[in-house]
Amino acid sequence: MVKTESRASVEQRVKVSLGDRSYDILIKAGLLGEVGPRLRQLGLAGKVAVVTNPLVGRLYAPIVLRSLKSAGYQARTILVPEGERAKSLHWVGRILDKLVRERFERGSAVLALGGGVVGDLAGFAAAILARGVPLVQVPTTLVAQVDSSVGGKTGVNHPLGKNLIGAFHQPRAVFVDPDTLGTLQAREWVAGLAEVIKYGMIEDEAFFAYLEERMDDLLKMQPDAVAHVIARSCEIKASVVEEDERESDRRRILNYGHTIGHALESLGRYRKLIHGEAVAIGMVQEADLAGSLGFCSAAVVTRQRELVRRAGLPDALPPVRFAELWGAMQHDKKVAQGRLHCVLPKRIGQVVIVPLEQGQVKRWFRDLKQNREARTPLAAARRAMGGRNYQ
Repeated sequence: MVKTESRASVEQRVKVSLGDRSYDILIKAGLLGEVGPRLRQLGLAGKVAVVTNPLVGRLYAPIVLRSLKSAGYQARTILVPEGERAKSLHWVGRILDKLVRERFERGSAVLALGGGVVGDLAGFAAAILARGVPLVQVPTTLVAQVDSSVGGKTGVNHPLGKNLIGAFHQPRAVFVDPDTLGTLQAREWVAGLAEVIKYGMIEDEAFFAYLEERMDDLLKMQPDAVAHVIARSCEIKASVVEEDERESDRRRILNYGHTIGHALESLGRYRKLIHGEAVAIGMVQEADLAGSLGFCSAAVVTRQRELVRRAGLPDALPPVRFAELWGAMQHDKKVAQGRLHCVLPKRIGQVVIVPLEQGQVKRWFRDLKQNREARTPLAAARRAMGGRNYQ
């Protein structure tokens, strides 16, 4: 469990400007206790369904429910399991069953209290109940606070690929309370830093440099550094979403690291790597692929890999055959007209979306494997013996 040093009560506000679907991301320590009055300010009335998981529910649902009750709301709690494997149509159906039995209507609201899995499940249920009911995101993990709660993408996994079933459904607001990060397990906190690093890579070299300078402080969860990375990450995502709400073009850059990352999650059946770990590996490997194809310099690859390692994130591909990896990558959402497109860096702060050919990726994978094998102790011993292979 990670512990914060102190609380910062200054409220930060990031606007997501989407016309009549615009909303604010509010960032403030202690915001959970203000959820009820904040919903009133949004003009929401009637019933509120708080979708959460057992762990987050024990920690934070009482605070939220008290605030809702004091503001005059009829609140109901709906529990879903922890972990990526809960992102299924089965659990969306369970949420919908409860909402229908409780007579939730188009004016009722769904509040997602938890990490990315809870946000995606609750958001998808809100998107399809009565063709759309109000959604409020209250993310409690770093990944959710800087990424998945913002932008309106909701959905569930299919056995053949991640997030293949879903809908765009923008929230009415996102309430970020950094205090919730203090109860994260260290692994979850570190995993969230992958998405933060991603923002520097795709859009903001100065932010990437800030992460290099303050990574030790971030690992200690110093409040000023944490508040800055949450706000800046949300600003970057908001600007991208405003330009391309439905991922027809520019928004696809947010998937940097996710083509290989999602493939690894799928191959591991969502049991071996948590999302941020898979994205970290994906970013490092996609940068290495970009270098091999001539899109970026070796310095870009090295600089990113070093920051990922300093964050305590994995960077190496797990044991996997090329056919397995390539096959899993074919189920990525960036496949268009049968061609796989991937986000690759040109420099720190700039990426491009390019089509990939199987032969290109296969050559890179073969070279990567050969280089890795060349660094093994056995290979070093053989080189010391002049390349002779004694049996």
